[in-house]
Amino acid sequence: MRHCIYPGTFDPITYGHLDVLGRAAKLFDHVTVAVAHNPGKGPLFSAEQRQALVEESIGHLANVSVTTFDGLLVEFALAQKAQAIIRGLRALSDFEFEFNMALMNRHLQPALETIFVMPNEQFSYTSSALVKQVAKYGGDVSHFVPPGVATALRQAYGA
Repeated sequence: MRHCIYPGTFDPITYGHLDVLGRAAKLFDHVTVAVAHNPGKGPLFSAEQRQALVEESIGHLANVSVTTFDGLLVEFALAQKAQAIIRGLRALSDFEFEFNMALMNRHLQPALETIFVMPNEQFSYTSSALVKQVAKYGGDVSHFVPPGVATALRQAYGA
């Protein structure tokens, strides 16, 4: 079975993430969305809340599951028996960071491939950080995130 990991903080998941995920789901028999605990990033939502938001957003993808992880991604991927890691590239500015991360992961685990996937261009400027900023000031984020995520953001910011 061809299995890949789609890791991220997903704080929160956006339509851009879902576009990359949909593309990965066409390429692999199974995709595991791996929600990183990553408290150093100061996420708005807990890992469990982020997992729940992802789960409610992927009902249309039968070959996708969601879990959380902590620690080295390559160790998690090996434990999951994955052959690849999927990373989304929105813009050229993402490439340098992602390229360096892919090289480090290859050094740590040469058998694990990293595959870069570009989302539809309509999502190239969308990021979780920008979505949170818009939501924080009461802006409409419904074009960027699924309805359940928009509701969670309104509740988190008391809007």
